[in-house]
Amino acid sequence: MMKKDISSVQDIKLLVDEFYSKVQKNPLIGPIFIGVIQNRWPEHLEKMYRFWQTILLDEHTYNGRPFPPHAHMPLSQKHFEIWLGLFLQTLDEHFEGTVTEDAKMRARNMASIFLHKIEYIRSNPGQKTI
Repeated sequence: MMKKDISSVQDIKLLVDEFYSKVQKNPLIGPIFIGVIQNRWPEHLEKMYRFWQTILLDEHTYNGRPFPPHAHMPLSQKHFEIWLGLFLQTLDEHFEGTVTEDAKMRARNMASIFLHKIEYIRSNPGQKTI
């Protein structure tokens, strides 16, 4: 089957829905997401549609700060490796092209930055959150 690049909100929704389906089934990160999001999955998915739509399609529908909700979560490098692996797997299963490659780069950067910030906060208690 010929894959296409990410080019529409429908593509973003497919990516987000498939990715979070994998996340929820993952034995390490699934319980964390399920515990935090609880019964607010529709709201969370809508927010993620807007987030990725803004980043990948340059359609500014997301306003917010993605890091603060993660700042004090019990996350380690292993959690981010699984998150990133599932995200890249979902991209590879459905898409290929320039925007898809951009999505991979942005996800890698996000995982690295979030982990770095979380480790900084842990090693500098009392400091203002970055």
